[in-house]
Amino acid sequence: MRTDGDEWDIVTGVGLTALGVATFRALESAHPDPLIHDDYAALFVRAAGEQYFVDLLADPPKMGDTPLIPGFMGLRTKFFDDFFRSATAGGVRQAVILAAGLDARAYRLDWPAGTVVFEIDRPEVLQFKDQVLADHGALPRADRRTVAVDLRDDWPKALAAAGMDPGATTAWSAEGLLPYLPGAAQDALFEHIGDLSVPGGRLAVESAPVGAGQSCFASIESKYFDKNPFGDIDPTELFYYDERSDPERWLLDHGWSVRAFSSADLASGYSLTLPELPDEIEQEWQRPRYLSAVQGG
Repeated sequence: MRTDGDEWDIVTGVGLTALGVATFRALESAHPDPLIHDDYAALFVRAAGEQYFVDLLADPPKMGDTPLIPGFMGLRTKFFDDFFRSATAGGVRQAVILAAGLDARAYRLDWPAGTVVFEIDRPEVLQFKDQVLADHGALPRADRRTVAVDLRDDWPKALAAAGMDPGATTAWSAEGLLPYLPGAAQDALFEHIGDLSVPGGRLAVESAPVGAGQSCFASIESKYFDKNPFGDIDPTELFYYDERSDPERWLLDHGWSVRAFSSADLASGYSLTLPELPDEIEQEWQRPRYLSAVQGG
């Protein structure tokens, strides 16, 4: 269970879910016809040394004879990749990745010259990522600036100290983040984004209802798959279940135009054919909504 001020690094708590997500990105990237290319994901997994996830790289979870990958994490990752590509094609030169985790977009996307990419996450997570990237001689393709702060704290102050220009049009992403924030911190997050954005600012959000209807991830996965993709942890046990605003409604009420997509919408748009899924997994698969918003648009 979460507590106020709880902490983690890359192999504990919420940080361990980031390692699991990196494993899924690595598996997607290794597929013969991948939706994404992330050559850094496997480096993070191996460097962390959590044997369960290292083993998954060679033997991913299966539902019968069907691998969990491809598509599971590829859809989400490609949505946010394409969001940033579209934003920079439209002239945006400042990006903020909230809860960046082991995301390596500053290194693997083709950012236009002059783009500044801010990555916000806990110090322990960023330190681990920086060390792995340095060990492999990786160079960012943008002006990458890390902002070591917990999103439950005063992250706008830390972002300003890192040089964020509140007068510049900004593209923001909140991927795999909202359930791990208390309701008050989530609502404050959107308020801060609104305050720090100018007309034309862009925001991509992964949103899913969290509450009594949320299924136990671990029980579903153990029922249908030969192994739990997240090992001994259940990500839903790390969620906050308190009251919070609906992100789509909040954005619409505060002058943002919003386009919303389901997982099925993304799969169709990316010409991905998914296997037939049991009803319980189908419900979880369709739970997230992917929002692309423009302020004043």
